[in-house]
Amino acid sequence: MAAGLFGLLDDVAALAKAAAASIDDVGLAASKASIKAAGVVVDDTAVTPTYVHGLAAERELPIIKRIAKGSLKNKLLFILPAALLLSQFVPIAVEMILMAGGTFLCYEGAHKIMHKLAHRGEHPEESVKEVFAHDHEETTVKGAIRTDFILSGEIMVIALKDVIDEGFVSRTIVLMIVAVLITFAVYGVVALIVKMDDIGLYMVETGRPAAMKIGRGLVSGMPKLLASLATIGTAAMLWVGGHILLVGSGELGWHGPHDLVHDLEHTVHDAPLSSVLQWLINTASSAVLGLAVGFAVLGFVRLWIFAGSRFRNRS
Repeated sequence: MAAGLFGLLDDVAALAKAAAASIDDVGLAASKASIKAAGVVVDDTAVTPTYVHGLAAERELPIIKRIAKGSLKNKLLFILPAALLLSQFVPIAVEMILMAGGTFLCYEGAHKIMHKLAHRGEHPEESVKEVFAHDHEETTVKGAIRTDFILSGEIMVIALKDVIDEGFVSRTIVLMIVAVLITFAVYGVVALIVKMDDIGLYMVETGRPAAMKIGRGLVSGMPKLLASLATIGTAAMLWVGGHILLVGSGELGWHGPHDLVHDLEHTVHDAPLSSVLQWLINTASSAVLGLAVGFAVLGFVRLWIFAGSRFRNRS
């Protein structure tokens, strides 16, 4: 009887160890998958503050909260079930969707660069007022959630690609963790960004010299931070989009671009700080590919719109 009891306790202990190891594996997979989606996360963080810029200060946090809830709903109720079904029954479709998402990232990055070049010298405050002059809070929230759906889809598919060889249950848990963590991270940072000037004003009003100096720095740094985020977001889109296309093309059978970058990395294999140099080569190559694909797609879209307008005018 005692032997049976000790045997049962040993089995329970073994199961507990296995469960703990499984939790560690899931946590590690979730963190890796989240890191892989970092480029889209940066873009999401850079885009969202523009939705509340120019609105009443007391409505900023409630609007961000509503957008965050919509983002979580997008990920858990719509994107997650579709991604899991595809990965279970048509796994090749995940790679194709990922390639399409990478192409869209490249296009969006190129579009932002073209827009910035075309509107150089204009005051961003004027364009913001023009956008929000006829807008309403409900329209703002719905538009932000629609945009978030695209970005969330890219994030979830990138994360899914990293755990597609895991079991169905592990895959589900990892993606749920990624969805929750990234949503809280993005909109938590966004809330801090949009309230940075308010925090700065509060510090200025304290009257303490050190606090006043920091507060003025926060207030004056807000526009610069938003501009920096936009630039970083654009660069991240081109890099991540290009990297997705680079890796995905090899997995779908076209190994030329990936092999070329691998050969370039090999040239610095024996150099000092070789791992850093290899990463820089891979990143630069991905960004160049993303820029080329982005402008090619942008040119095709412009041509399509031009041809469509000519056709409508003739008819």
